[in-house]
Amino acid sequence: MVPSPNSPTPPGADRGPTARRIVLGSHLRRLRERAGIKRADAAYAIRGSDSKMSRLESGKVGFKQRDVADLLTMYGYTDGPERDQVLAMAEESNESGWWARYNDVVPGWFEDFVGLEASASRISSYELLFVPGLLQTEAYARAVAAGGHPALPPAERADVEKRVEVRLRRQRVLHRKDAPTFWVVLDEAVLHRPVGGRAVHRAQVEHLLEQSALPNVIIQLLPWDLSGYGAEHAFTMLRFAEPELPDLVYLEEMTGASYLDKRVDVERYGRSMDRLTVDALSPERTKQALSKLLTEL
Repeated sequence: MVPSPNSPTPPGADRGPTARRIVLGSHLRRLRERAGIKRADAAYAIRGSDSKMSRLESGKVGFKQRDVADLLTMYGYTDGPERDQVLAMAEESNESGWWARYNDVVPGWFEDFVGLEASASRISSYELLFVPGLLQTEAYARAVAAGGHPALPPAERADVEKRVEVRLRRQRVLHRKDAPTFWVVLDEAVLHRPVGGRAVHRAQVEHLLEQSALPNVIIQLLPWDLSGYGAEHAFTMLRFAEPELPDLVYLEEMTGASYLDKRVDVERYGRSMDRLTVDALSPERTKQALSKLLTEL
């Protein structure tokens, strides 16, 4: 039995190393700049290159305790609470998230997304093909993970079940005490695609209606006649409470993903999301549309 997404999770328990690395890297950069030390000189102190230092300060790689300790000494923090706090942050940033044990079915580029998703204060998503993972029922998630092929060999079925577990575990983020706001615009085609068959399809629509009652979940339906005008493809925007974490746009492809953090790109997608929310049915009218669809299924 796959664990329920409603199982209690302590606030912050699912926050992963990806966000912690970014916060720590940004903090170390500020300490270096405050000390008036060039990045190349800091890199030399930890026996690395300027590019390695750049990756550390942007949170793209893990931190060695020795490197962080040497940098803190160089920046003038030889002892005291500030040094202890930063070293503790370095240790925490190297801890694996819960999703690490699924690395045989979850690619590295998606592990990063799961960690960032768990740390976001606001998640905005536009979906064209499927119901977003955070709102899928177990049966719908299984049908998507199986690629529409229910009769799979045992080994492949086991991988499908692991992917379903990951998807349902991710959903706990919406039920935390400090749950993010999740605002999703669904292309109307998503609701008319009978993924998994009629029973699964109906249960999924019913689940969307239930989830739309959550105070932190906003669902809007984009009608057929407006589909495609606001954006050409699906995307997800992540916003964080921590000022060190920039807003991100996540674009998923078949074999990988792109993360956009340049202001011009984020603002462009922000405008697209704004237009989509204006063009789409209001949350209340969306609930009415979901209720009507249920009577037809």
